[in-house]
Amino acid sequence: MNTQCDDDDDLVEAPCEQTVIIDSGFYELAESDLYTLISVQIEDNCLAINVSASGCDSSSWSMVLVDSGAVAESSPEQRFLKFVFSNEEDCLAVFTQERSFDLSPLQITGSNEVILNIESFSETLTYMY
Repeated sequence: MNTQCDDDDDLVEAPCEQTVIIDSGFYELAESDLYTLISVQIEDNCLAINVSASGCDSSSWSMVLVDSGAVAESSPEQRFLKFVFSNEEDCLAVFTQERSFDLSPLQITGSNEVILNIESFSETLTYMY
């Protein structure tokens, strides 16, 4: 069995790690534990969020991106989201972790961009598709 790559082989990029959840009830009730936002970046259909927080090893951290389901009829349209970070670890060490979220469920028919308002993020993001 030959497992080597040839120079002309196409590399398949890994998709985003998680998909955004569209759920108004979850959005309304969602609360986040404390974290520090390091960076946020949109590349293609993925939103990469890099955070740091205290913990023992960060292996039990949970991160979810939740959309309210509401679309503000502006130009371009706007969506409202929450980044929900859960951390049950009780240690003083600080760890950094990045997660990526598939934004394609947030696309609006007839439009090629949408403004993302993520609660507690200092700036809005423009997702172009």
